[in-house]
Amino acid sequence: MQEQFRTKIDLAIELLASALRHKLPFSVVLFDGWYLSKELVKAAHRRKKDWVSLLKKNRQLETNSFVVRDAQGKPLRWDRPAIAVEDVVPLIPPSAYRPVKVGDKTSWTFSFTPRLSGLGKVRLVISFETADLTGSYAVLVTNRVDWDAKRVLTTYLQRWPIETFYQDGKTHLGLEDYRLRNAEAIGKHWCLVFVAYSFLHLDCLPPSPTKRALPLKTIGEDCRQQAAALLQALLVFTHEQVQQGQPMEEIFAQLFAKQGLALAT
Repeated sequence: MQEQFRTKIDLAIELLASALRHKLPFSVVLFDGWYLSKELVKAAHRRKKDWVSLLKKNRQLETNSFVVRDAQGKPLRWDRPAIAVEDVVPLIPPSAYRPVKVGDKTSWTFSFTPRLSGLGKVRLVISFETADLTGSYAVLVTNRVDWDAKRVLTTYLQRWPIETFYQDGKTHLGLEDYRLRNAEAIGKHWCLVFVAYSFLHLDCLPPSPTKRALPLKTIGEDCRQQAAALLQALLVFTHEQVQQGQPMEEIFAQLFAKQGLALAT
């Protein structure tokens, strides 16, 4: 059992290697902060792949590797060799942020190139959703220190459909709702969820992508429509069987044969 155990980092490195074996065309690896590790970054570097990730806000930056200036343009002084990102953000003056538009969404960003403990020199992009710089913010990090904030944001947002899949899969398609004991059975369940999601996603897309890029409806809306259509078909089938003189007991037995249910008498 212990030999079969692999960490999520091990699995991520294996997926990277598998993608290369299958000759998938990609140049950048995207992952969230849970996967940002020295091992995965080294694996991407060995294979000459760039990477972009979310950065946990408690990650430490080497203070001698970057300069942040206050509102008067004077460099801030640090009294420690390393400082957490979340401690740097409140010190950045609002005037240092710049609007960046990606698609129809504008973010207010500040970027700089510090050294990140264990990862070396990186590009950091701090991004707020509102111009007043209130509320939550995201921190993106990449090995491409030559990229500007817009390119980093644009690249990482390609990962967003993965997040929406997990949300829709868990909420509407039962991705987490299984009680299985072996990997083969779990894999089959996941495949069914992936197939269902693919069909639902296709049904949500407009008939002509050149006229409209956004989906016509959400996965949740489509699930409700499909459920209503299924219920309608069931009612119509039952009505037709009754009209043909089929006994209710036989109709019930036919509908619920797999559940092994019997009509109460």
